[in-house]
Amino acid sequence: MSERFQNQYLLADLAKEISKVIRGKEDALLIVLTALLAQGHVLIEDVPGVGKTTLAMALGKASGLAFRRAQFTPDVMASDITGFTMFNKEENCFEYRDGLVMTNILLADEINRTSPKTQSALLEAMEENHVTVDGTIHELPSPFMVIATQNSQGYVGTFPLPEAQLDRFMMKISMGYPTIEEEKHIMMDRLIANPVNDVENVMSAEQIADCIEDISEINFAESLCKYVAELTAATRNHPAVALGASPRASIAIMQASRAFAYLRGRDYVIPEDIVRLLIPVFEHRIVLRQETRVNRRSIRSVLEDVVSSVTPPVKRS
Repeated sequence: MSERFQNQYLLADLAKEISKVIRGKEDALLIVLTALLAQGHVLIEDVPGVGKTTLAMALGKASGLAFRRAQFTPDVMASDITGFTMFNKEENCFEYRDGLVMTNILLADEINRTSPKTQSALLEAMEENHVTVDGTIHELPSPFMVIATQNSQGYVGTFPLPEAQLDRFMMKISMGYPTIEEEKHIMMDRLIANPVNDVENVMSAEQIADCIEDISEINFAESLCKYVAELTAATRNHPAVALGASPRASIAIMQASRAFAYLRGRDYVIPEDIVRLLIPVFEHRIVLRQETRVNRRSIRSVLEDVVSSVTPPVKRS
């Protein structure tokens, strides 16, 4: 394997370090690392107290990337996120003051508890990697990633994310409850102190950037492009679906599957990578018909139909 892929071993150490804090959530951790390398954003939706915030904080500490947390409440303003300009009397000029987006990893905690205006302030940053304040463009650090959390229960006082902003997230996942054995270890880990404080830095920002650059070397065959396009089209044509996946979803799963293959130690994508990522990438982008929701059919079952209806490409010998 080329020297450019040696950082894969460091990524394994990174995952191991984070797993000291997040027990039994290897799948969720793998998805978050995939999004980081694919330069995407992740929405984590689950009940309170299952480790959403802890995962994001541990990733920030272990990766060597700059990390900031925004605790969203109704009184958080858009300027808190994007930054603002203020008059400097000494210099006799206006100057820009950084907002919370001026970081590598932004934890948008309980994003659905802030106003739509503040939510939309993230749109430009998530899509364009810059913010515009008073007509001036300010570039964000690279890499830049938003990890947003929201609770799946308790909708009083919340502002549901619109489809346009949901579409900016490359993937959406849930953490899930731990097993009894895992929960026992979680409790034991916290008998003395919060284990997040003991997370060590195992990579540097430069090494993460090298890994992201490596992703461009991962082979994504033309047959796989057709496979993804057929899967996306199948979501639009499914009788239970009112709004199917867009071309942005196709691009997202292509980028994510290349990063996923890289984390698996391969320099090429296989159809199984795409199927593995289909639910995290597509689920939050699909809207079911009213009658389908009344019959309590889930989006996941629809996506299972989609996978079954499309024949994956076969590697030629």
